[in-house]
Amino acid sequence: MTENLMTPRYARLSMILHWLMLALFVGVYGCIEIKGLLPRGHVLRGLFLGAHALFGIGIFLLVWLRLLGRLMPRPPIVPRPPAWQTGASHLMHLALYGLMIVTPLLAWLMLNAAGKPIPYFEFSLPTLVAADPDLARQFKHWHEWLGSAGYWLIGLHAAAGLFHHYWVRDNTLVRMLPKRYER
Repeated sequence: MTENLMTPRYARLSMILHWLMLALFVGVYGCIEIKGLLPRGHVLRGLFLGAHALFGIGIFLLVWLRLLGRLMPRPPIVPRPPAWQTGASHLMHLALYGLMIVTPLLAWLMLNAAGKPIPYFEFSLPTLVAADPDLARQFKHWHEWLGSAGYWLIGLHAAAGLFHHYWVRDNTLVRMLPKRYER
C-alpha cells in the first residue's frame, strides 16, 4: 500500500520515550509480582522492592518529558476516527498520565508517612508529610489500587492499538513505530 510509505510518525524521541516507559512498566510490575511470590524474609524481596521503586521513579521523571512532548503537533490518524474514539483516546491518555504521576507520588507519600527515607543514588528525596502510620496505610491502599488499575489501563491501551492496526487498519499504531514497521 503506497499510502503507508508516507505515514506521518511521532518524533524519534517520542517513540523512544513511549517504548522506554513500557519497559519501565514491565520492570515495575515484574518486580512487584516476583517480590509477592517470594516468602517473607527472603533476601531477594528487598532487592525487587528497591528495583520496583527505581523503575517507578524513572516513570515519574520521564512522564514530564512525555507531557512536554504532548505540546508538539501529533501526526494525524488516517483515516480520521469517529469523534467518540478520539474522545475515548483522550480519556485513556489522561488516565495513563494520571497513573504515571499519581502512583509514584502516592508511593513517596506512603514512605514518608511510614517514616522511611527514599534514597535515590547519592541523595534522598525530600519529606512531604510527617510520619503517620494510619496515613501511610491509606496511601498504600491507593497506591496499590492505582497499580492494579494500571494493568487494565495499559492492557486497554495496547488492545486499542492492536484493534486499530488489525481491525480498523488505520495508522494509529504505525505512527509510534520506526519506519521499518509497515503493514
